[in-house]
Amino acid sequence: MIGKSHIAFLLFCFGSILFAQNKITVDAVVDVDTKSISISQTIIYKNESDDALKEIYLNDWNNSYSTKTTPLAKRFEEEFSTKFHLAKSEQRGFTTITSLKDISNNELEFTNLINHPDVIKVTLNSELNPGDSFHLILNYNLVLPDATFTDYGFTKNKNFDLKYWYLTPTVYDGKWNYYSNKDLNDLFLPKADLELKITHPLNYKVTSELDLMRLDLTEDKKSQITFLSGKDRVDTYLSINRFPRFSFVQTDDFIVLSNINEKGLAPTDKAVLTDKITRFLTKNLGEYPHNQLLVTEIDYNQNPLYGLNQLPDFLRPFPKEFQYELKLLKTALKKYLDNILLINPRKEYWLSDGLQIYFLIKYVEEHYPDMKLIGTLANIWGIRAFHAADLDFNFQYFLYSMEIARKNRDQPLATSKDSLIKFNANIANKYKAGVGFNYLDEFANDIVLRESITKFLKANRTQNVSVNDFESFIKNETTKDIDWFFKDYVGTRKKIDFKIKDVETTEDSIKVTIKNKRENTMPISLFKLKNDSVIGQTWVENIVGTKTISIPKDDTEKFVLDYDNVVPEFNQRDNYKAVNGSFLNNKPFQFRLFKDIEDPDYNQIFFMPLVEFNNIYDGLTLGTKIYNKTILRKRLNYRFSPQYALRSKSLTGSASVFYSHNLENQNLFDISYGISAGYQSFAQDAFFTRIRPSISFSFRDDSDFRADRRDVITARYVSITRDIGEDATVTVDEPDYGVFNLRYTHSNPGIINFSRFNADFQLADQFSKLSVNYEFRRLTRSNRNINFRFFAGIFLNNDSDPNSDYFSFALDRPTDYLFDLNYLGRSEDAGLFSQQIIIAEGGFKSMLDTPFANQWITTANFSTSIWRYIQAYGDIGLVKNKFEKTKFVYDSGIRLNLVEDYFELYFPLYSNLGWEIAQPNYGERIRFIITVDPQVLLGLFRRKWY
Repeated sequence: MIGKSHIAFLLFCFGSILFAQNKITVDAVVDVDTKSISISQTIIYKNESDDALKEIYLNDWNNSYSTKTTPLAKRFEEEFSTKFHLAKSEQRGFTTITSLKDISNNELEFTNLINHPDVIKVTLNSELNPGDSFHLILNYNLVLPDATFTDYGFTKNKNFDLKYWYLTPTVYDGKWNYYSNKDLNDLFLPKADLELKITHPLNYKVTSELDLMRLDLTEDKKSQITFLSGKDRVDTYLSINRFPRFSFVQTDDFIVLSNINEKGLAPTDKAVLTDKITRFLTKNLGEYPHNQLLVTEIDYNQNPLYGLNQLPDFLRPFPKEFQYELKLLKTALKKYLDNILLINPRKEYWLSDGLQIYFLIKYVEEHYPDMKLIGTLANIWGIRAFHAADLDFNFQYFLYSMEIARKNRDQPLATSKDSLIKFNANIANKYKAGVGFNYLDEFANDIVLRESITKFLKANRTQNVSVNDFESFIKNETTKDIDWFFKDYVGTRKKIDFKIKDVETTEDSIKVTIKNKRENTMPISLFKLKNDSVIGQTWVENIVGTKTISIPKDDTEKFVLDYDNVVPEFNQRDNYKAVNGSFLNNKPFQFRLFKDIEDPDYNQIFFMPLVEFNNIYDGLTLGTKIYNKTILRKRLNYRFSPQYALRSKSLTGSASVFYSHNLENQNLFDISYGISAGYQSFAQDAFFTRIRPSISFSFRDDSDFRADRRDVITARYVSITRDIGEDATVTVDEPDYGVFNLRYTHSNPGIINFSRFNADFQLADQFSKLSVNYEFRRLTRSNRNINFRFFAGIFLNNDSDPNSDYFSFALDRPTDYLFDLNYLGRSEDAGLFSQQIIIAEGGFKSMLDTPFANQWITTANFSTSIWRYIQAYGDIGLVKNKFEKTKFVYDSGIRLNLVEDYFELYFPLYSNLGWEIAQPNYGERIRFIITVDPQVLLGLFRRKWY
């Protein structure tokens, strides 16, 4: 039932919006104890389309937290997070609608969409004609989710940080633009006039961008009522906090409310910097249409300044004033643009994100032109020798956007935001868009792009617009042909990649031939240099294949493409060509200590001292790594690592040369081939030399980069020779060997559902064998881990020594004759290192009496949860050796799954050997998995981003 006070409030709202476009009134009662909000709401929706509407769709994004199967829950799963899946039911949120009526108090039929449980379809009793308005009267209750999931909801301190909390209509522009919450903060709303009445405990304060109308006490004086209002609003953020930390800064332009903090910065300094920022915003984005701009720490944390800015305070190489200024500016730019540029934030996000980064670039150019990428570190002796120390602060936007392009995981700017991988959604695409605007700015030199953008924003402030509107506006501003920007740069993954193919000098001219290595129409700048100083520049357009331009002969010494690094070019290493000279004149060699950011002016070679613990036989090894790998990935990579092992007193090391082909717009996305070689010990005074040429073909679903499914076909030849010394503790009965190995792997990794299948064929002089392996993992809705693995292997022929199991299938610890597995003690049969287990082949944990199979083997491994990371495991299998009966084998025990595949412990209980836990020397039966390779461990972090 709607009380008298509610009716009075609604009548007041109706009277104030008689001629309003869209109007939303919310009467909300906050209950801290149940973390819920009871809402009575009225929505007046005007049909501004040319179609008669039979239904209306409402956004109910609070309900996206209701189950483990919503699109939001699946989004968490895709990004390798179990926080939502493992949460208790009371930590999630949901919406309960008690009534939904029209203005005549008639009940309306409504339902949640099957694939969008956070979208409500409301069927109207009669058609809503163009230009008419419809009144919806709703009563519902929100149970808020914990803020641990997305930072919005009910916090651990019993505060409320709310966003997209009340029901709102979706946008209709010929079709209904509804979609589900995927933690992207991109709800597409029609602007509306808002009236909010919030009843809350006395010790709480409401903070919002809306204008505060008044504060009242309830009749019993136990609660407070906050009245808020706003015109033409799309922002829904509301803070109901016991101890709000928002600062209030009245500038000449508008009020800034912010709880973004920077340690050690005085309030007066913050006020001065805030005023500086608001002047910049007003000048470049036009007058702000509201009285207050609210920027929060949550906004910043979800879209921070990535890179060195995220280091701890005591390591951060930037002045605290600069740090705070950019934090506030970046967040304010985003909020400002979201409130004045009303575009579809999921489909056309790149425009708003690109403008945010573009103006961030311009702000630093204007106010901090000398700020370096690595800040004050650039002045430190030793560090200032690195190329990174020479680069401007704004170079980071090119660096991060190109990092993902070099990995062949970039996506078009026009891609829907929910289809982007996390790195592209949070970093790369917005940086690419911002760098692209800067590129367009330099090219369209008949206009000042910055001023044209300001003009567009002023003309369309708080109006619904699209990317097409922006494109038409900018094209009308310039006489330059800029179709390439919207067609190729925005709409595709096409890279910018040019080279100077040839420079020919004649009696009166210089002919420069430029090659476009990609199929696009994007322009490139050509610079003339003398004594490393620019003496001329021109833009070259419409290069299809190659294009030769003729320049009057002068004293130019060198031609350079994109000398000022404005064009986000994929490969800048072939942009130099001397008028007269050799290869070394174009790009001399540069030798540097440690990896650096790529310097296209030089052919870089890096050295890095190596101090590492190789294995228990070599012990501590000292050496150096000589390589060409930079921060950005290259196609051709080489590495030479000579080392000296202190324990074995021998020279060891490795070398490799590999080349990768990145293929775009097809499922086969990578072809890599090359050769590696190494010399290392595998036992005391025993060494092996491995030479391994290989080629691999990697496949993915090119239409869905978020899908982690991969198919890899690898062919390689492994040549192994061994050198056994006089003090060796092992004997070698098998001759040196070579194995051709063909492997197919299909993987579908996931934190909730995981599967992997591989088939492996090996061919050698002594044997040929075939094996298959399938793994399946599932985290059920009841939070139970289920793990299953199946392995089967068979020798097609086996002419190896019948008294040796060197090439046999292993039940628990493979011999690893291809030297693929990272054993700490490869040849140990006693002691701690012998207890290391790598789940391969049989996958057993107990060391049984039949550890090998020289004919065939089949096993199954199973484990499931007992409590948290404690699991029960069991293995069964059949082992067949020549001239012996097939043996049935089994074991069982307890598994401590601390970090799956990285750190695990296995405690055998019962097996073919009986009760192992009751047998002597039980500690020697415990097995462990441990991964110490830093690159492998980094994969735990990278997987959610890529």
